[in-house]
Amino acid sequence: MSPDPAPLPITTPVTTGLLRGALDVERTDIGLLPHRLPARARAQAPDGQIALAEAQPSGVRLVFRTRATAIELEARRTRTAYQGVPPRPDGVYDLLVDGKLAARGSASGGNVLDVDMTTGSTEFRSGPVGTLRFDGLAGHEKDVELWLPYNERTELVALRTDAPVTPAADTGRKVWLHHGSSISHGSDAASPTTTWPARAALLGGVELVNLGLGGSALLDPFTARAMRDTPADLISVKIGINIVNADVMRLRAFVPAVHGFLDTLREGHPDTPLLVISPVLCPIHEDTPGPSVPDFGRLGEGRVRFAAAGDPEERAAGKLTLAVIRDELAALVERRAADDPRLRYLDGRELYGEADADELPLPDALHPDASTHLRMGDRFARLAFGADGPFAAA
Repeated sequence: MSPDPAPLPITTPVTTGLLRGALDVERTDIGLLPHRLPARARAQAPDGQIALAEAQPSGVRLVFRTRATAIELEARRTRTAYQGVPPRPDGVYDLLVDGKLAARGSASGGNVLDVDMTTGSTEFRSGPVGTLRFDGLAGHEKDVELWLPYNERTELVALRTDAPVTPAADTGRKVWLHHGSSISHGSDAASPTTTWPARAALLGGVELVNLGLGGSALLDPFTARAMRDTPADLISVKIGINIVNADVMRLRAFVPAVHGFLDTLREGHPDTPLLVISPVLCPIHEDTPGPSVPDFGRLGEGRVRFAAAGDPEERAAGKLTLAVIRDELAALVERRAADDPRLRYLDGRELYGEADADELPLPDALHPDASTHLRMGDRFARLAFGADGPFAAA
């Protein structure tokens, strides 16, 4: 067994100047923790779900120039484990060199958050810092992007190389700010650059700021204010699935909440192209309200699968389904667009619809698999960044 390689000689402090895709950072006892919501928003969200989601760095990457042939990153991850089901795969780092995927890897060690899905209780177990290393890179001056795992809270401890590192120059590319649910967060994508928003951003040639927040696309005012205050050239919001599967509001509250969210965005971005995206197809909630609940029979088999616990008859009392939400969003955007010509609507079923569900069904009845993320990203790039798309100017 070969010995571990010697540590690389040059250590570069991890600072905000090397980070893209984060709205805030926190100094921890060992390093830098990227956040995807600012501190003010986090203070208004006393909820464990969103705290976990926003600290998972979907779309966040270290970006720099170097001649280094070897790169090491020390980081302490926090991964989530669900009792009674097989361990989830380790989070993946993607290393891009001059815009092309050069390598992938995972970090060892780290903390574990154990979740009991039957009771909702959690247990935290601390663990050591891990080291990720990439060797054999070309020795010319190059742009490097190290995309962090979308599903592991990641504290950045040290960046080491065998040649100096400098911040990358501004590319001049437009910034795309996107908000959505766990599907936008990444769900079961293979890696951070293959979540559907990252895939679409790379194809569209734009800089991504991904506010896909697993379980937390709930029209929260603090999220709208965070987006209002974030510089962006293109904005999209994907609305619907979390509203239904968390069963958080009725039709009477939903429509004004969407208007309020969009009004807040327009306060900071009055003329920015703004795309409202309705839910992708999710058969269990097309005509059946939420909440979504784990199928505990399958959980006993070591599988995670969800079911809709609502009653279709409750639609008459204002309970929401995905079909209802699509109709309301389409009508709402049409009305607002009369005075807001840069506001557009996209039916989420154009990204994943009935034919796709037949070919690539949602494995747990809620979330797409890795192949579906690629398909959705390709389609969004064509529909949004294509010649007739709302983001064509990008």
